[in-house]
Amino acid sequence: MEPLYGPIRDYAWGSRSAIAELQGRPVPSPGAEAELWLGAHPGAPATVERAGTRVSLTDVLAAEPEPWLGRPVVNRFGSRLPFLLKVLAADAPLSLQAHPDAKQARAGYASDAARPEGQRNYVDPYHKPELLVALSPFEALCGFRDPAESAEALAAFGLPELEPVVGALASGVSGLRTAVRTLLTWPQDERAELVTAVVKAPADGPDAALARDLAGTYPADPGVLVALLLHHVRLAPGEAIWMPAGNLHAYLRGTGVEIMAASDNVLRGGLTPKRVDVDELLRVLRFEVLDEPVWSAQRLGPGVDRWQVPVDDFVLHRVTVGAELPAAELPVDGPRVVLCVTGSVRVDDGTGPLSLSAGEAAIGRADAGPLRIGGSGTVYVASCTVA
Repeated sequence: MEPLYGPIRDYAWGSRSAIAELQGRPVPSPGAEAELWLGAHPGAPATVERAGTRVSLTDVLAAEPEPWLGRPVVNRFGSRLPFLLKVLAADAPLSLQAHPDAKQARAGYASDAARPEGQRNYVDPYHKPELLVALSPFEALCGFRDPAESAEALAAFGLPELEPVVGALASGVSGLRTAVRTLLTWPQDERAELVTAVVKAPADGPDAALARDLAGTYPADPGVLVALLLHHVRLAPGEAIWMPAGNLHAYLRGTGVEIMAASDNVLRGGLTPKRVDVDELLRVLRFEVLDEPVWSAQRLGPGVDRWQVPVDDFVLHRVTVGAELPAAELPVDGPRVVLCVTGSVRVDDGTGPLSLSAGEAAIGRADAGPLRIGGSGTVYVASCTVA
């Protein structure tokens, strides 16, 4: 194992305390810190040390793909790390968004090659399913809920202009596409009036409270109403949500460990000042009810949990060592990234032990042995399931 140094993305919705506190730096940080990236995506690759110099992990993997990634991973994914591990820290809502599946990503990336850079939707040809495990209380909008519930929520505002949307939702799942398209293509010069009417309506309850909360940040965005078509999920620390490709979602606030396929393809529909392409978003969305966005971990033994998802790009383990479990061994295959989130631990894969404190990370090669973890603390271990 060797230390891995991740860049921090400074998106405006980021926290000025969460990542700094995790890494033991002064709080507040000088600016917003939204995501700590621990991977090899070319948009913001992590680095390792070589002869006293920080070197991009992307370059290291390209120079020695098989020792680092293993032949099965290279055969399946090419000479690239197939997953990206992050710490996500949101103090304000992220955009309403979805990610493409593998086929859509390849086609979209090829099609975008002829477009000017500012008009492209796809930055790479890969899909982006993702899993997030809460480190703090975490709030998110995840996947479509029962349209009948959404119809009731919108009807409660008593606005005649919303009746066509309510009617579409009342018809069931078949009306979801119409409802979403109608809201996201609402006439530009009437959006502020619509959101103002929603805020002033004498509706109460959690749906009305959510709409008013979002309208405080986005007072002229019909995404405020699209949000009410989604599950409103509140995670306790240690709980997780799984977002397959094509599911509309928005993270609202909180800190979590996020793992995803190594892609940065994001199709936005609202609640953002960034570029929105409603037609492309509608093309990739799955207009179906997501029965349960919360994804349970498997307990493998005392102090060891695993989140196994239905893709082979990544699997995530959490290991807590201390008085009850002085040491643990994980027989992970392929490349592995370890992030310490509490305490101080020692990690060793047969190449020599490495100490990690909270906020520090390490990477290990595929040609190393099982991962052994000791000390007192909690780590998250990202790897993949290709063998």
